[in-house]
Amino acid sequence: MKSLLLDRTTWDLSLDANRDLAVCTQPYSVLQDVATAVRTWLGECWYDTSLGLPFDSGIFDGSSSLPLLRAQAESAAMSVPGVAAAQCALIGPREDRSIGGAIAITLTTGETQSVQF
Repeated sequence: MKSLLLDRTTWDLSLDANRDLAVCTQPYSVLQDVATAVRTWLGECWYDTSLGLPFDSGIFDGSSSLPLLRAQAESAAMSVPGVAAAQCALIGPREDRSIGGAIAITLTTGETQSVQF
């Protein structure tokens, strides 16, 4: 499976040495797709508004629990083709009130990797 390669700093499209859109392959493409799925808010994808985490479920006002957010992130990761299992560890809330984390992924090939968000 291939995906368009995203710049790790800007999370925008990248170009290859020939100035064409860069692509990535497994296992990196699956990890990038998991990170993208977790960073997407519900309704943000105009081609499929059912994708994403529900930002209106209390994530921003503090009423949502961290276990709920962790479960939502794991569910988003599991929606990515090639993922057999996902376990999320949250980091935060930080001093700037942001929350990040890492997701340990088991691919359908049996390989394990992790991705931060």
